[in-house]
Amino acid sequence: MQRAISIRNISPESNFGNKVLIWFLDRLLGIKKMDALYRKHKMQGLSKEDFSDRLIQILELDIRGKEELQRKIPKTGPIVIASNHPFGGIEGVILARIIGEVRPDLKVLANKGLGIFKEISDYFIFTNPLSPNDPKNGPSLRQCVKHVQSQGALLIFPAGKVSYYQKAKSGISEHLWNKLVGRLVSIDQCQYVPIFINGKNSPAFYRIEKVYFKLRMLLLGRELLNKTGAKIVINTGRAIKEKQFDKQLNHTDKAMLCRALSYAQEQSWRYQWPADAVIGQLPIIEEIKTERLVTEVDALPSGQLLLQNRDYSVYFGYQSQLPGVVQEITRLREIVFRMHNEGSGQPVDTDEFDATYTHLFIIKNVGHKIVGAYRIGFTDKLTEKQGPAGLYLQKMFNFKPSFANQQGPCMEMGRSFLIPEMQGSYQGLLLLWKGIGRLAAKFPQYRTLYGTVSISKLFDPRSVKLIAQAFIDDKSATQVEPVNSFEFNSHGEIDDIATKINLREQLSAFLTSIEDDGKDIPVLARQYLKMGAKFHALGIDKSFNHTPGLLLSVHFPSAPEKLLKLYVGENYKAYRDWDAS
Repeated sequence: MQRAISIRNISPESNFGNKVLIWFLDRLLGIKKMDALYRKHKMQGLSKEDFSDRLIQILELDIRGKEELQRKIPKTGPIVIASNHPFGGIEGVILARIIGEVRPDLKVLANKGLGIFKEISDYFIFTNPLSPNDPKNGPSLRQCVKHVQSQGALLIFPAGKVSYYQKAKSGISEHLWNKLVGRLVSIDQCQYVPIFINGKNSPAFYRIEKVYFKLRMLLLGRELLNKTGAKIVINTGRAIKEKQFDKQLNHTDKAMLCRALSYAQEQSWRYQWPADAVIGQLPIIEEIKTERLVTEVDALPSGQLLLQNRDYSVYFGYQSQLPGVVQEITRLREIVFRMHNEGSGQPVDTDEFDATYTHLFIIKNVGHKIVGAYRIGFTDKLTEKQGPAGLYLQKMFNFKPSFANQQGPCMEMGRSFLIPEMQGSYQGLLLLWKGIGRLAAKFPQYRTLYGTVSISKLFDPRSVKLIAQAFIDDKSATQVEPVNSFEFNSHGEIDDIATKINLREQLSAFLTSIEDDGKDIPVLARQYLKMGAKFHALGIDKSFNHTPGLLLSVHFPSAPEKLLKLYVGENYKAYRDWDAS
């Protein structure tokens, strides 16, 4: 009686020689054993869903991450889902079953070896990964493109072959991804979902490939069977829209990027922030009386009004002049910082530097409410009185003699905020920068601004590492060292792509895939980038709820003329061309 599962399902016999070869391969590849299980569990004729469920049940697989995967699959529209290929077979069955519940239109580009399972063949578009130039692959690849263009869902394993041990990487990795995935994610309105499946084949599998790499294909059937009781963890990134991919990248480069986005989901590269040191949060103090705020601001010298329009006024001042205003600033800072998991937990956010630094703040003219502020330190004056200890950022970074604040007067920027109502507003950020520009014009000897962009711990640690990796260049990094480093290693596969593709330009795609709520590059970091900022180091601010801070500097007169004019105002040329001599 003919067995139900056999090589003959994908390679029909035609002569005695083929019969002998099929008989031999069925035993060598473990297919005969599969057939015994197939018969024992009465799997013949089952629907593709029931067959997959039965196979997973027989192998007693402990599959983790199903809910996350289904939640992140777009329910409609063209999508490409791509994964690494650690096992060489069973992952295709698992993913097809899980994704198929969300997208019944799913097709899977798969090794034709899975054709031995006739019950699930409807999932697959078959290809021959051992012969990438096989002309029979052409129609399969064209079918994939047509399926996505027709608003369908496609699962693909772009390496085409199972992962293997790579000596250069000292671990299991896989081949470069086929440029087909780059072609597919370029289809209009397509979304890309990166997946990483955690797991390995047996040591014997990796030993035999050292003898001859094609021999590992002979073990794939046995590898499927020896997965009994295995825990398989699926990690899924958020969908990335076609328009988020850099249109300057060719299909090969996009394929490399898709591969890196998949590896960025790897379980071993996930990290949880340590528990916050703040155990509880004390109630925020009461808002200061409007009358007191108005009285203190009205008493300021006229020269401390930096700019004014119908709705807002921007001032600068000192705690000695404005004790109530500074108290209100510290109250608002604590409210805003708590929203970003950066608060102190105290009734206000304050320290000894509030007494020595300059406070730049925005007041709404109707109602006289503070809506945003910056804390600024004039480094020469601070260090003249207190030495290096007079600088807040001296606690976070060891500045080398080549750093700007060791070379001349600088403005140290920090503790910026906008109240919640202003945070989505371009106007709020514009007012802060106009205030900074007008302040610089008053004191033109300050040519360089430096400070940190706080990267909230609401960001995934992987995102923080990628932001630092994308922004910090080796030359700038020699000028400063963090006192407390961010101890989280980069990912080797992403390091590799960073040598071929500009990571900074692709950073938004990585953050989109990692951040569940769609957070992107911090707004302030983007603003400094427009100003021509240099990024120097990433440090942990232990005085600020262990928040990561990305240190940067901007030579303000060298900012693009359009921005310099916007921020400094009509006197921008005088500031730009100022000469101390």
